[in-house]
Parts: sequence; C-alpha cells; structure tokens
Amino acid sequence: MTSSLVLHGLVRRRVLLNFRVDPTVIQRQLPRPFQPLLVDGWAIAGVCLIRLAQLRPKGVPAGLGLSSENAAHRIAVGWTDASGMPRQGVYIPRRDSGSALNVLIGGRLFPGQHQRARFVVRETNDDDAALDLALHTADGSADVRLRAHPSDRLPAGSCFGSLEAASAFFAAGAIGYSARRTGSAFRPRGSSARRDTVGLDGLELRTAGWRIQPLAVDALSCRYFADPARFPPGSLTFDSAFIMRDLPHQWRPLPDA
Repeated sequence: MTSSLVLHGLVRRRVLLNFRVDPTVIQRQLPRPFQPLLVDGWAIAGVCLIRLAQLRPKGVPAGLGLSSENAAHRIAVGWTDASGMPRQGVYIPRRDSGSALNVLIGGRLFPGQHQRARFVVRETNDDDAALDLALHTADGSADVRLRAHPSDRLPAGSCFGSLEAASAFFAAGAIGYSARRTGSAFRPRGSSARRDTVGLDGLELRTAGWRIQPLAVDALSCRYFADPARFPPGSLTFDSAFIMRDLPHQWRPLPDA
C-alpha cells in the first residue's frame, strides 16, 4: 500500500537479536528482488523487539501519542531499485504487536501488517539494568523469551569485528519491506522454489542520535529461528544482541517495491 502519513514518536527501547545464517538457507526465504547481505560470509537475520512511545502524526501533542510493544522478524538484504541503484535494508517476514490498533491499521491505513501478540516485560533501573521479556504470539510459532543485561563488548565469536562496524551495519538497515498477507504468490515455508511477490509494504525508520549498546544475553529462545523447516540443524548460530533507548524517530511510508 502507499500512504502519505508520517508518524513521530520515541523509541523507548529497541532490542536487536541477531543470528548468523547459512546464506543458501536464507536465500530460499526471500522474494525477489532481495538478496541476503553478508557479513564475514554469513547472512544476518533476527528479531527487532521495540517499544514505541508518543507515536502520533505531526502536529499532534506528544501527550496524546500512543505506546506499544512490537516485534519484527527481519533478514538483512540488498537489492537494486528501479533506477539501477544498489539499496540496503531488511525484509520482514512477520510483524507482531501488543497493540490492537496497530493490528487494525497495519496494512490498511499504514504499511506493515501485524499479528496480535502479548508482551510481558520487566526491567530494572539498577546498575545492571536487566531486561526480562517474553513475547507470546497468537499461534505460538514466533514466541521469544529473553533475559539480558547491558554489556560493554561484543560476544566472543560475533561476525561483527567491532561495535562501530555493527552500528554502521544496522543503521544502514533503516528501510524495511514486508509481504502482504493477500495478493502474494510467495510462500517460503515448505517450498524450495522462489516466486515473485506482488505488493511489498515499505517503511523507513529515521532516528535522531543513533547509538547502540551490546547486550549480554543470559537466556534466549526464539521459536521462529528454532523451526527446522525454515532453518535446518547447523544452519544458524546466535551472534549478538544490541539495545538502544529514548531515540526520537519517524516512520515514513515508502512506495511499493
């Protein structure tokens, strides 16, 4: 869909959970025109868990803005646009939200269809700033359970050589496209053939003061990435996690891909 509505607000908390994946496995899950972006020979996929606050159209007071917990399963991709220019962003096979309004308007009044989910989040304000988050999806197939706390370093074995390299990589993935539930001939799960997709909803996330901090993960389960039908044993490994907080942002619709 194409929309001219621009939304403003704050990213209260954004967690990026990242897996490094066999590129041939990821390629089978991508519609045209997308190709996996590689870091040290690996494709990068994961989950964005984001709490939005004060979300509203321009001109509406911040106090009237909405808050919500949301999740997007993402794959880092590149493609060539209609003008022949190389582009970079993410393909989003699934979005979930704890907000009934987001589910209602997503894909209708604003790009990005969401499935209804329930979030249980506990955060501490002490020196550890621990995060305990559970995402319960409607069908259970994309549940997430995370316990983590901030760190000052990347985990050993991460394919990102430095925090600066990781920050630049994810900052460049501000454009996201997601397939619509209707009108699409692309069904990756259980299919070995890639098909053309019609109707990809596009969004661009613009943030002010971009900064990320590593997360040390104490416990993690992601049902979507544990599904052997999508990711055969040995095809993916947890890589890293990052968090960002209190960033002014905008969501800008993009023309259909």
